[in-house]
Amino acid sequence: MEELLSWRTEAWHPLTVHFPVALLLFGTLAKLLALLLRPEQAAFWHRMGAYLLYAGTAGAWLSIYTGDLADGIVSRKLCDPTVLKAHELASYNVAYLFTGAMVLDLSSILSWAKRYGRLLTVVVVLLMLAGSGFLAYTGHLGAKLVYEQAGGVQVPPADCAGF
Repeated sequence: MEELLSWRTEAWHPLTVHFPVALLLFGTLAKLLALLLRPEQAAFWHRMGAYLLYAGTAGAWLSIYTGDLADGIVSRKLCDPTVLKAHELASYNVAYLFTGAMVLDLSSILSWAKRYGRLLTVVVVLLMLAGSGFLAYTGHLGAKLVYEQAGGVQVPPADCAGF
């Protein structure tokens, strides 16, 4: 029972990273769809994409925080720590791109921004598409850390003793 209550610090990162990935990718799809539909239909998808963007961006920053917690533990056990550094830098690019998209999306309610409504929406979608590309690359690097270098994974002994 005590083992269930005491989580390893590096285990928090995979727990917090997958939800924002889904939110940001679906938010990007919703905003992209909103660009292609008629205005009366697009309003729903635009709003849904905005909510997914806001929640996903907050989750992305939480994932960076938990990744920083895991970094000190995992980096000492990796064969190639440059992959971890590339993963970290790519994750910051993801967070910055989606944060920029979020700020621009939120600014669309301001009076000066209403003049640029369609252009602002297109720029938000372009930032989200770029962020989604970096998100895929960041996930690829994260998978390399886990599956090729056993980052954050407790590898059992050859005879599987203790299970």
